[in-house]
Amino acid sequence: MTQHSSRILVLGGTGKTGRRIVDRLREREVDVRVGSRSADPAFDWEDPATWAPALRDVSAVYVSFYPDLAVPGASAAIEAFTEAATSAGVQYLVLLSGRGEEEAQVCERIVADSGIAWTVLRASWFSQNFSENFLVGPVLEGEVVLPVGDIPEPFVDTDDIADVAVAVLTEDGHNGRIYELTGPRLLTFADAVAEIGAAAGRHIDFVPVGADDYAVVLKEAGLPQDDIDFLIYLFTTVLDGRNAHLEDGVRQVLGRAPRDFADYARATAAAGTWNADAS
Repeated sequence: MTQHSSRILVLGGTGKTGRRIVDRLREREVDVRVGSRSADPAFDWEDPATWAPALRDVSAVYVSFYPDLAVPGASAAIEAFTEAATSAGVQYLVLLSGRGEEEAQVCERIVADSGIAWTVLRASWFSQNFSENFLVGPVLEGEVVLPVGDIPEPFVDTDDIADVAVAVLTEDGHNGRIYELTGPRLLTFADAVAEIGAAAGRHIDFVPVGADDYAVVLKEAGLPQDDIDFLIYLFTTVLDGRNAHLEDGVRQVLGRAPRDFADYARATAAAGTWNADAS
């Protein structure tokens, strides 16, 4: 094991990437602490008083900020947490960041200027957003309505993100690196929905709408305005074509190709996640 193999704190340890990282680290018998509001000690981004207990006796941290580094106030929270981590003696920070998000890159610079070892994992849109997030309901209902057109996205599998994170947390040679993590293929959202339908064995419509109309739909569904503003930002700014290219961060770290969206769709369909009667 390496210098980063002492106790590792995984923030967002019950989330899409965090719980996968926790499972993998435990399989390697690495001492891991789950960072979540339900853990003991608890960790809550909105309660800085919980940070010091969670950071006690920790040598490395996987930093996943909720809900996203692009939201207002994220950079201030990352700056305060980074200071708390360095004061607690943390030696290494691995930041989960987002491709094409200027606000996220501000947070990246804060971590890079911390004076301790760091690595940034800059990920594209998660494949698992269709099965573990707000899009699973529309998929089950047979109609996915989104304010995005024919802009392709290199969807990345969260299992790949977890594999990369575990590698950089337990191996040397990744200090000061920014790895852009994408899938191996560009797909539009319509393409992705069609592949999900094919894997699930049923027809699922994809309906593009304008951002204003989508905001109305979200408001009628009862989403808080901050959540609505964030989703509109993602679809109208981050998904404007700036990320419509592939990168090889997964191969750089793991020496293998990233998982294809079709493989994700088949495995998720086989698990019954998108069965029409699952709703």
